[in-house]
Amino acid sequence: MAHFLDLADAGTDAVAAMINDAIDRKAARMGWPRGQADADRPLDGHVLAMVFEKSSTRTRVSFDIAMRQLGGSALVLDAASSQLGRGESIADTARVLSRMADAIMIRTDDHAKIEEMAKYASVPVINGLTDASHPCQIVADLLTMIEHGKALPGLELAWLGDGNNVLHSILEAAGLFKFNVRVGTPKGYEPEMHWVEQARQRGARIDLFNSAAEAAAGADVLVTDTWVSMGQEHAHNKLAAMAPFQVNEALMAMAKPDAIFLHCLPAHAGEEVSEGVFEGPQSVVFDEAENRIHAQKSVLLWCLGKLG
Repeated sequence: MAHFLDLADAGTDAVAAMINDAIDRKAARMGWPRGQADADRPLDGHVLAMVFEKSSTRTRVSFDIAMRQLGGSALVLDAASSQLGRGESIADTARVLSRMADAIMIRTDDHAKIEEMAKYASVPVINGLTDASHPCQIVADLLTMIEHGKALPGLELAWLGDGNNVLHSILEAAGLFKFNVRVGTPKGYEPEMHWVEQARQRGARIDLFNSAAEAAAGADVLVTDTWVSMGQEHAHNKLAAMAPFQVNEALMAMAKPDAIFLHCLPAHAGEEVSEGVFEGPQSVVFDEAENRIHAQKSVLLWCLGKLG
């Protein structure tokens, strides 16, 4: 049993094994109905409890389908339909769910909550997103990059926009797989420096710019995310600061000719990315979205000691 709170919890070899397993499982079921279980049904009879304190489309659907394809099942708890919304502690919730489910996935606003869940749970706890990081998304992103011919060591990845939780996990991945990240953010929106320093200490080159053009120049991959996260919908000053960091056709032209564009979705076309780039030939965002299923199947298998 192992928790998956951040990529470093697993380490380079384990994350690489997850990606390889995802590639193999995806290929083995090509053309099958989405709800049909994999031939080996490795999680037959297993139950995943999914705890949502933040709303979700991709995380909820992809984990549910992942469990079905592995032969197991998933159930959903949210604040409106459980005692979580009535003040039951994380510690008690963790201990109760550990008696009823084989693993717990939690999507929440506060990283301390998932750490507390892991402290008290006796089954694996998986980070479905926190304000600090989004490791499951990045396993899917790494899988997508590899599928599109991008070798990770030495890769040049450009991040444009807000220095947020998704970027933090990209930086962690850069340290594990020795690729380089060129971060372009407005002043005041840089990533938390301990993620930057951690990646540098592990051998990645991390460059910080307050210029979109400098970040994008010569990149193999361009990545962005929504500028306004849930709960920040009225952040007009932030939108104004972010405007020069839109990933548009002019910015894509500064990257390598075969560069690809990633976005974890949901996207706001016309804000962080132009309609032309989002719908264009270099965009692989829907491959990336589908890969949440395949990546998270392998995360689940690793957590439950059934990978390889």
